Amino acid sequence: MAKQRFDALKVVELRQPINVNPPSEKVSDYFGVNTFGLHVMKEQLSTDIYTRLQNAIHKGEQIDENVADAVATSLKAWAISKGVTHYTHWFQPLTGSTAEKHDAFFEMTNDGTAIERFKGSALVRQEPDASSFPSGGLRQTFEARGYTAWDPTSPAFIIESGKGKTLCIPTVFVSYTGESLDNKAPLLKALEQIDKTATAVCQIFDRSIEKVQATLGTEQEFFLIDKALADARPDILLTGKTLFGRTPPKGQQLDDHYFGAIPSRVSRFLQALEIESYKLGIPIKTRHNEVAPSQFEVAPIFEEVNVANDHNQLLMDLMRKVASRHNFRVLFHEKPFEGLNGSGKHNNWSLLTDKGKNLLQPSTKAKENLIFITFFINILKAVYDNADLLRASIASASNDYRLGANEAPPPIISAFIGTQLFNVLTELENNGDIKVKKGDNIYMKLGINKIPPILLDNTDRNRTSPFAFTGNKFEFRAVGSNANNARAMTVLNVAVANQLELFKREVDKLIEQDEKKEVAIIDILRSYIPSVKKVVFEGNGYGEEWVQEAKRRGLSNFRDTPRALQVLKKAATSRLFKRMKIMTQAELFARHEIRLENYTRKMQIESRVMADLALNHICPTAIRYQNMLIENVKGMKDIGLEEETEEVMNLIKKVSKHLNQVKKLSNEMTQERKRINSIDSPEEKAIAYCDEIKEKYFEELRWHVDKLETMIDDEMWPLPKYRELLFLR
Repeated sequence: MAKQRFDALKVVELRQPINVNPPSEKVSDYFGVNTFGLHVMKEQLSTDIYTRLQNAIHKGEQIDENVADAVATSLKAWAISKGVTHYTHWFQPLTGSTAEKHDAFFEMTNDGTAIERFKGSALVRQEPDASSFPSGGLRQTFEARGYTAWDPTSPAFIIESGKGKTLCIPTVFVSYTGESLDNKAPLLKALEQIDKTATAVCQIFDRSIEKVQATLGTEQEFFLIDKALADARPDILLTGKTLFGRTPPKGQQLDDHYFGAIPSRVSRFLQALEIESYKLGIPIKTRHNEVAPSQFEVAPIFEEVNVANDHNQLLMDLMRKVASRHNFRVLFHEKPFEGLNGSGKHNNWSLLTDKGKNLLQPSTKAKENLIFITFFINILKAVYDNADLLRASIASASNDYRLGANEAPPPIISAFIGTQLFNVLTELENNGDIKVKKGDNIYMKLGINKIPPILLDNTDRNRTSPFAFTGNKFEFRAVGSNANNARAMTVLNVAVANQLELFKREVDKLIEQDEKKEVAIIDILRSYIPSVKKVVFEGNGYGEEWVQEAKRRGLSNFRDTPRALQVLKKAATSRLFKRMKIMTQAELFARHEIRLENYTRKMQIESRVMADLALNHICPTAIRYQNMLIENVKGMKDIGLEEETEEVMNLIKKVSKHLNQVKKLSNEMTQERKRINSIDSPEEKAIAYCDEIKEKYFEELRWHVDKLETMIDDEMWPLPKYRELLFLR
């Protein structure tokens, strides 16, 4: 094993940056060339078909057979002209990743002739075998049918793999009986609801607004490790993280990596990634070094949420492929290295009207700022009322390692809004003398007109907040780097849509009672502020004081995934998702079971890999080193240096102590795992793995192994060390 480590180090020393040649000097020349976007549709489709397709995309109108056939014909011609031979329905099952089954365009005629064919029926629907995808009891094993259905709101795209090209058609994935088996279908329904309810609220102020679109910009953090070194670490290969590893003397404490010069090999990787992304219409705008060594970030321009999420899933796949070509392995695990910052996937979310107005952008006019304050307070109210659901939406085995550690937000859901906006809420709450006058100064007494100047430099200053207002958007930064955004975005948009619907209903009721519109709005907003203030927190999210304060406020603190997911089985959750027409109780229960099983299996894998490394790699190395020391002591005694052996004897005793503990803990953990595996209840089993395996053994076993790393001869240690993984260029 040690030989593999040193062979890998020799390989790394010889690595050189790989040249990257963009298709053109201007990104605009090749942006979206592999995407069947609007400009391609206009060229390929007739005016009538194009108009009907756009009505389906933007107004939700039904796509009939004629439109489907016309689109399929154009799509096939466009794809084949680019060298595409196969097509696939690209979907997002509840595994957390993406899936695809490729079919060739060609078919056989009755006389044995091969022709290229792609009908509208093949575009609109396929029937992949669903038997091996998680369903959480939504179907029986013998009922393997699952259907993928075209999502016209997200453009089809071409994936290049070697010399092969495949046309990918974004789709939803549903069961034979219509339940969603994926992450996209609930998200699309949630986005439809936020459009409906947000538009209704906007029309209180401006009747010309006919549509509101949720937007998303995803900051994707990740680690890049040399492939040869990663391949020499079974824990990285099998779990995506290091299960053992001593933190090096120099880590991130000097902050010298953050925003520093990007290393040459990494820079070439990022250039290649951007080229592939641009060809697929993914608008990457930003790239930089993150805080931890070998940690980086890329971020795109804002897009509609569904498209943005598809692009993020596609981006992660591209990153893996491009990284491999550049002899890297990309790590999306939220906490791959102990003692260093973990990686998030910050979801920057806002609402945009069809008039181009960002509803979370303060204005220079007090009257317009009432719209801003309306949405701002309603969103915070939605976060307060649905904090447990938001926590569940970001829960995973890997994100549990990150939340609350090294600058990541704590698991307590709270919102940061800044002192000035907090003062505006306080003024609005306490001002009981509302006088409505004409003109732009009608809300002067409420202080709303003060918002623009105080927000000029009111960007986020609190990196420990899970949900922060950052000037013109909210940033849900507790989402983990390995997650599918759809889960968090579904919950957030459902929560806000529901709250906006309730708000509109309350305002309408007061107006029906002859209350003036502005007064009705402010009265309702004022009634929300006491609840809103409970979820607003401006201080240090890492401190024990916040844990105690959050408890006093009645905020939940779910430290692990199994307990965070319990909210999915609550009656209130079922009522919310049913009322908003997102998911049935059966679909929610299925997700609860699937995610519990996913958690359990990941803990099983980590435990098994940990025991294997400890017993089959670390312990034999420690024994060899111990024997070497014993031989050294014998030799010293043979030449009369018995008094000089004390230090070596102490080292032998220390190695022996840690070695025995590693063996003991590994064997105990294995036996405990066997006991827990016999538990039938998915929830009880997941909690047992959390409490009786992860919490009881992982940290202590790691501590003893890491101690051995500091004692054993560096030439003998089998695993690439942190200093080698993180600092070699």
